[in-house]
Amino acid sequence: MESPEPETMHTDARGWIRELAAGIRQRRPQDVLRSVRGAFNGPYFTLTTRRPLGTNVYERNWDLLLVLDACRVDALEEVAPEYDFIEVVDSIWSVGSASHEWICKTFTNDYRDAISGTALVTSNPFFPQTFEDRTFPPKAYSIPIMWPDWDVVEKSAFGKFLHVHRHDHEEYFPEAPPQVMTDYAIDTARNGTYDRMIVHYLQPHTPYISAAYAQGRPLTDVEEDPWTAVESGSATLEEVEELYLGNLRFVLDSIEALLCNVDAEDVVITADHGELFGELGLYGHPEGLVHPALKKVPWVTTTATDTGERRPDVDEARQDETTVETEQRLADLGYL
Repeated sequence: MESPEPETMHTDARGWIRELAAGIRQRRPQDVLRSVRGAFNGPYFTLTTRRPLGTNVYERNWDLLLVLDACRVDALEEVAPEYDFIEVVDSIWSVGSASHEWICKTFTNDYRDAISGTALVTSNPFFPQTFEDRTFPPKAYSIPIMWPDWDVVEKSAFGKFLHVHRHDHEEYFPEAPPQVMTDYAIDTARNGTYDRMIVHYLQPHTPYISAAYAQGRPLTDVEEDPWTAVESGSATLEEVEELYLGNLRFVLDSIEALLCNVDAEDVVITADHGELFGELGLYGHPEGLVHPALKKVPWVTTTATDTGERRPDVDEARQDETTVETEQRLADLGYL
């Protein structure tokens, strides 16, 4: 079955005007800012889908690319002394400031040959939306005018495409904890032959599940939606930053296990984008925003050796059993 044709234009000038007018009339600065962003991102996507700003990861050398979703350079520098496999935290400029943008600007036909030899293991729900639904940015806001040139490969272009969305912790967390991702990555590395492998972990992105996972409990409101908690005053920015660092340590602990259970000479730890903690009065990671806290991402080199110590019991067929409820998962992650 062929993939649906992608939309070539996402514009709604009347809808944009209505949204802007409502934001002004109701005195809602965030809605006004959202409309301003839509006006900017029209020409921004028009230009950067043709000439991306940043370095495509396929322009660099690596055998195993570990993508930490929403990982800031300064955050990784802060926790680096706790991990022997992180010696130097370098950086590159990402092609996107949000996952959907990064995905659509990374996996393009210019890199089709390299992508064909790549095994992709991911838990990010934008992957099925991009490669199965053929939905490209923008996703959740109106743009008055835009003429982008998205040139994204189809799902079948990958050597392997595995979206991990079913796991044993769904009662508490929408997306897979890092240990689950590591198990699927180990299994993929040992049971397939690929030139390259990408493992896209969701953490340190929200929700901040590290403490809840350790204690076997559901998420608190702050862990689930920290930005609403900050804006309402029920949590301080410092408290949220600590939760973020906890999520970062959580995924790095799992990466430490991965590096002892796969063979890869050139391993890189990076991010698709960073995260805003109040810069420009914003939180999270709006797409199409050129800010160093978002566009500058870590680039850490290391190696991996398979000791055979970990023997994961995974079932890839489980990931195909049920239709991915992408819209709900994106809403759970705060995108909609």
